[in-house]
Amino acid sequence: MNKAFVKESAGDGDEDDADLPEAPALPPGSGNYMTSRGHVAMRTEFEQLVKVERPNLVQVVSWAAGNGDRSENGDYIYGKKRLREIDRRIRYLTKRLENAVVVDPSAQASLDQVFFGATVTVLHDVDGEFTYRIVGVDEANASEGRISWISPLARALMKAREGDLVRFQSPAGSREVEIVGIRYE
Repeated sequence: MNKAFVKESAGDGDEDDADLPEAPALPPGSGNYMTSRGHVAMRTEFEQLVKVERPNLVQVVSWAAGNGDRSENGDYIYGKKRLREIDRRIRYLTKRLENAVVVDPSAQASLDQVFFGATVTVLHDVDGEFTYRIVGVDEANASEGRISWISPLARALMKAREGDLVRFQSPAGSREVEIVGIRYE
C-alpha cells in the first residue's frame, strides 16, 4: 500500500521530537541542581514509565498488530503514538537524571542567607506576603510556590539575608521585595 494512505511514518517517530519543548536552559557550566524530593519524584516517574507503562503498552500494540489491518486499528495507531511519547519522556528523564546534582538544603551551613533549597518568605511592595521555595528547574511550579533557582526572583534573592530589600526584573517591570523569613527543610 502507498505510504500516503498509511498514518505510520517510516521511522520510529523521532521526527516528532522537534515538537517537544526543550529542557529549561541551565547557565553554562552549572549542573542540573535539584532537591532530593525532586530527584526522587523524577526517578519514580522514570521507573514507572520503564517498568510498568511501556511494557504494558508494548503488549497492547503487539496484540493490536496481530489483529490484521493496522490502518484502521485504533489500538495500534494510538498505542504507537503513545509509545513514541513515552520513549521521548524516557530519553528526557534519562538526560536530566544523568546530569542531576542533588543538593540537600538541610545540610546548608549558612542558615541566615538564601541559597538553593531555601524557603523564603518575602513581602512584595504591592501584593503582600508570599513564600517561595528555591528548587531545580525541573521541580519549579510557581502556583505551588516553588521557583527555579535560575528565575529572576531566585537569582535576586541568592545570598540575601532576612530584612534585606531585593530588586529584580519581573514581566511587570522592576519590583522590590523585603525578605521577612528564611528557613531550610
